[in-house]
Amino acid sequence: MDGIAPRKARAEGPVLTEDGLYRQPWFLDSFLELGDDLTTAAGAGKRFAVMWELKGCPYCRETHFVNFADPEIDGYIRENFDILQLNIIGSRIVTDFDGEELSEKALARKYQVRFTPTFQFFPASAEGLADKPAMEREVTRAPGYLKPRYFLAMFRYVKEAAYETESFRAFARRVN
Repeated sequence: MDGIAPRKARAEGPVLTEDGLYRQPWFLDSFLELGDDLTTAAGAGKRFAVMWELKGCPYCRETHFVNFADPEIDGYIRENFDILQLNIIGSRIVTDFDGEELSEKALARKYQVRFTPTFQFFPASAEGLADKPAMEREVTRAPGYLKPRYFLAMFRYVKEAAYETESFRAFARRVN
């Protein structure tokens, strides 16, 4: 080996799960209680997001193998977000912020999630979310695939709470 250390292969990457979705090893392991997940994220100084996916979705795959594969994007999101992965047609039972227990598929319908991937971003605190209508709980969402620079910009938009003062379009124009 002539004193040269071998390059380490990237140990972590997306794994294909039994339900046909790719999963990042650092995604949130959850009891599927959204209020608890948001509170835990906030306690760690992070924001909470839900990533909706579908088996066979080419743009979901692209998100995993292109966007999350970028070290800058991967590092920023890991440091600042907890992401819960849900299946838009899934049957696991999820407890919503208001205590309602629904299948993933029913929860997607409740939040009018129609495309994959879709990222839902929630406020920094779960306080008061249970009293709001479902469509008023998130601070923003990214429906569909975003190219890497806009993908990172979306996460920065949420982390910096720029949604309070400007549109994502204006923010992305300003930071890109």
